[in-house]
Amino acid sequence: MLFIIVLLMVSGLAGYGILIMQLKPVNSDANSYVDIRIAENTTATQVAQLLHSQQLIRNSDLFLAYCRHKGLDSRLKAGHYQLSPSQSLPEIAAAIAAGKVVTISFTIPEGFTVEKTGRVLEDRGICTWAEWQNAINATYEYPFLQEANPGEGKPYLEGFLFPDTYVIAEDTSAVEIVQAMLDKFSKIWEEHEREAIEQGITVYDTLIIASMIEREAMVDSEREIISGVIKNRMERNMLLQIDATVLYSLGKDEKDIVYYEDLEIDSPYNTYKYAGLPLAPIACPGQAAIHAALNPQQHDYLYYVSRGDGSHHFSKTYSEHLQAKAQYIN
Repeated sequence: MLFIIVLLMVSGLAGYGILIMQLKPVNSDANSYVDIRIAENTTATQVAQLLHSQQLIRNSDLFLAYCRHKGLDSRLKAGHYQLSPSQSLPEIAAAIAAGKVVTISFTIPEGFTVEKTGRVLEDRGICTWAEWQNAINATYEYPFLQEANPGEGKPYLEGFLFPDTYVIAEDTSAVEIVQAMLDKFSKIWEEHEREAIEQGITVYDTLIIASMIEREAMVDSEREIISGVIKNRMERNMLLQIDATVLYSLGKDEKDIVYYEDLEIDSPYNTYKYAGLPLAPIACPGQAAIHAALNPQQHDYLYYVSRGDGSHHFSKTYSEHLQAKAQYIN
């Protein structure tokens, strides 16, 4: 009521009908949108003038008075907006105050590397490769990153950029994207941290194991089984001999075939050559792989071979494994 009184004082009683009309859409039949970019530190007066110049509101003074009455004049947010002449003045004011900017979404599947994630963002025009490189080499204050030590020029954020679908403002920077992915990982890790502590396994080792599971398991039901194989081989001081680690060391994680000459690469990521876990995660695992890393299935399997359809044949002895290889590979 106070708002109406104020407006009537400004416009006079005779202008009441005109006032109400001024709040309505400029063109209620419009089905198009106008791109509006509001820079940082733009005043409410400047926003009103911009909207009026783009024929999105009928009266800039009325917009300013409305925003002041509603307490929106100090809450108008910078950003890129798509507004329509079919929106009323209150709707437009509310949209800008709520920061309903133009958004874009992107999806990073489980098992993508930091490099491949950057290529996706580059291809989508979300950021440049140079911006991505700067972002992944920046310093971020997360406790779980203290363990990161990939070596060999690999990105220290490998394993930590959580795969998911992200909805971001169009002008979100590469650094802000990395922060969003790290924030997501932080929330996911909170669900598993107690379990890891109880098992005496660090976040980094969990991610290393989870990343191998993610790259090896094509069938969801096999994640815990493969996790069990890794555990069994480590307990017996056997080389893990995970093909995906060799491909990562070669910088060819897109390949799914490992040749005998590939096994000779001298890299701490080559689990055919060096015992124990690889130096760092080889990809960014999803939650299911993280769960599997902390919940290996109890069994006696020590080997597995691809059946060629994404699934694996698991064996307990080397002789059984050779028979399986003869059946599915040779």
